[in-house]
Amino acid sequence: QVQLVESGGGLVQAGDSLRLSCAASGRTFSNYVAAWFRQAPGKEREFVATISPGGAATLHADSVAGRFTISRDNAKNTVYLQMDSLKPEDTAIYGCAARVGVTLSRERSEYAYWGRGTQVTVSS
Repeated sequence: QVQLVESGGGLVQAGDSLRLSCAASGRTFSNYVAAWFRQAPGKEREFVATISPGGAATLHADSVAGRFTISRDNAKNTVYLQMDSLKPEDTAIYGCAARVGVTLSRERSEYAYWGRGTQVTVSS
């Protein structure tokens, strides 16, 4: 199995940028689809973005498309989420997830491996 550890969260102002990282260990990470999800207080966990094992294919939620970009560096076993033009409604705990295979998925039930998450807070 693979272990995932997120970093890069923090407190920023609206309009600022942050880059989250998700470091993987334990197995060959290039065999896994990776994704970012987020959960705001009182809300269900929601899909943010996903990326194919080789990095050629990505999918972003409509709410973040054009502002957030998922990428990965398999040589470093790391997935990134570049977040630009942040809004207060982006405030949430952001977690990365992974699943064996090549098919991208928005469904959290499809992902077997999860990190603990990192807090992102955007002030207005």
